[in-house]
Amino acid sequence: MDGKDYLLHRIQTIIIGSGAAGLNAAVSLYKEGQQDIAIVTEGKMMGTSRNTGSDKQTYYKMTTCSGEADSVRQMAQTLFDGEAMDGDLALVEAALSVRGFFHLVDIGVPFPCNGAGEYIGYKTDHDPFRRGTSAGPLTSRFMTEALWHEVERYSIPVFDGYQVIEILTEKTGDGKRARGVLAVDVRASGPGQVYAVFSAENIVYATGGEAGMYETSVYPVSQTGGLGTALRAGAKGKNLTESQFGIASTRFRWNLSGTYQQVIPRYVSTEQDGSGEREFLDGYFDCPEHMLYAIFLKGYQWPFDPRKTRDHGSSLIDILVYQEMTLKGRRVFLDYRKNPSCSEKDGRFQTALLHPEAYGYLESSGGLQDTPIKRLEHMNPAAIELYRSHGINLHEEKLEIAVCAQHNNGGLSGNWWWESNLKHFFPVGEVNGSHGVYRPGGSALNSGQVGSMRAAAYIAHCYQEKPLSGEGIRELCGGQILAAIKFGARALAKQDAVLDLREERKALGMRMSRYGAHIRSYEGIRTALMENRIQRQRIETSGINSPSDLKHYYRLRDLLVSQKAYLEAMEDYIAHGGKSRGSYLIYDEHGDKPSEKLPECFRSLLEQHGMSGLIQELEYYQDTSRISWRDVRPIPEDDCWFEAVWKRYREGEYFKGNKAGAGYLQKQP
Repeated sequence: MDGKDYLLHRIQTIIIGSGAAGLNAAVSLYKEGQQDIAIVTEGKMMGTSRNTGSDKQTYYKMTTCSGEADSVRQMAQTLFDGEAMDGDLALVEAALSVRGFFHLVDIGVPFPCNGAGEYIGYKTDHDPFRRGTSAGPLTSRFMTEALWHEVERYSIPVFDGYQVIEILTEKTGDGKRARGVLAVDVRASGPGQVYAVFSAENIVYATGGEAGMYETSVYPVSQTGGLGTALRAGAKGKNLTESQFGIASTRFRWNLSGTYQQVIPRYVSTEQDGSGEREFLDGYFDCPEHMLYAIFLKGYQWPFDPRKTRDHGSSLIDILVYQEMTLKGRRVFLDYRKNPSCSEKDGRFQTALLHPEAYGYLESSGGLQDTPIKRLEHMNPAAIELYRSHGINLHEEKLEIAVCAQHNNGGLSGNWWWESNLKHFFPVGEVNGSHGVYRPGGSALNSGQVGSMRAAAYIAHCYQEKPLSGEGIRELCGGQILAAIKFGARALAKQDAVLDLREERKALGMRMSRYGAHIRSYEGIRTALMENRIQRQRIETSGINSPSDLKHYYRLRDLLVSQKAYLEAMEDYIAHGGKSRGSYLIYDEHGDKPSEKLPECFRSLLEQHGMSGLIQELEYYQDTSRISWRDVRPIPEDDCWFEAVWKRYREGEYFKGNKAGAGYLQKQP
């Protein structure tokens, strides 16, 4: 390629990422008999699965306790009804939810069951049944730890400290296929030690959500994502307009749902220096009862939802937090030491002001103490201890908050085996855009387990060729490898205009949080796209200080690619008449405001389901991406006649796509 030798690893299937989805892919492949596998990760302790949670982190599955009839098709319908979701994916996620759940139980995740062994559940958001379950605030961490034990038990190799910067591809008669990856060793200090090539027949891509795009984010700082790398390789994006946002703490990043809101803390804001403290919710609710109920409901209705901004709904609070921070430049806090002023008289909490639902919940929980911190201490002492373990004492200080990016519902497109249009490339977990608009709480954890099982099954049954040799990868992918390395070498050689990479990342994040988060407008998105183009041009013509900066430089490039794609998707959605839905509000001059006291930027119209049966897909190009719309794939027809299914199963027909068979086999794209 360039006269130099680079480290080469030949592995039949590589898994990029070490969260719950990636680890389950490795374990599932091993159990399917595929043992020429390896995990490639920037850092096995870095991902979202290991480092995030909430008041009661939920896992969504088909109901497994008595007293409530459920079925695969009913759960599939619930997922499908969340809008802009493919029906075949909904059916698979429902069908395999119990298998994925009980695998986690069997390897040690402590989900609660009753004396008879029933794994009990509760209703979560957008859930008509009691399908939610939880192992506590650290459910995904428990999943990750248990899956790591399995990886170690099977002695699956792990390449720790490698950041993928290029997905190597080959052109085929009907598109492209993956052939491996180029990675940088994030621990390397010299340019000759930086690069490594992984030749692979298959790639399971489990890099998580595109967290690095946002400045106000509840993702762990270590989580950045890898969607931009995949888009540049030719993988299609899907539903990139759809993300989830909610109130979270910022010093220690944590979702503030559940009892954190149900104990009804005080919302206050200050100037940047901490002066001028004031409560800011009161003036936008017509009575104390409505305001207190809205705070309480934030526990149940944690994600921002434009449908809940009207009529004193709970998401009006998110708008008011945004107004204080972004429009007024103030800092915002929750204060658990005092009640909202309107709820207190003579130092006592006025329970008579509580909505019957809120009063009933607090009374049943023994949570009618006089201050929020005492209520929280009684109902959920672990919630206080969690912050104390991170140096924040809720008994003595306010908790700084923001409305933060929390989850990508969109991502990369895939079929019902989780294979991308880029063949032999399987995006699983949050990077796969399978969730639609209104996903039930906890369905992401289920989707990651199901998708990784499906990818493993398809690979084991269909893609068993050996990876390319060093000569083969040089012949097919040498140009890509050389171009990627030259991109870094040029930056190292250019010392007359060196980038401040930290400031560049901050500018990128602030842009997305201002224009592409839960408050959007067509003009704002166009402004952000212009700024993105200028920044991309700047980094492509500027230098960096040392080889240790290469990992940050490549990451910045690909985050800018992701940001461009997401913003273009938003621009296209609005141009097609899309209105406020999911977890974002879009300015519309013909709309109305949640409160007449709010400025014009919050005027909007709600999406009335006109686009609920459509999916937006995006193919990335440097200048203008190609964006298309298609109908959702319907839930497949019934395929449950035992003898017919048994025959097709024995003959492996379900791995043969459209070839032959009956029932819903004929309906798969």
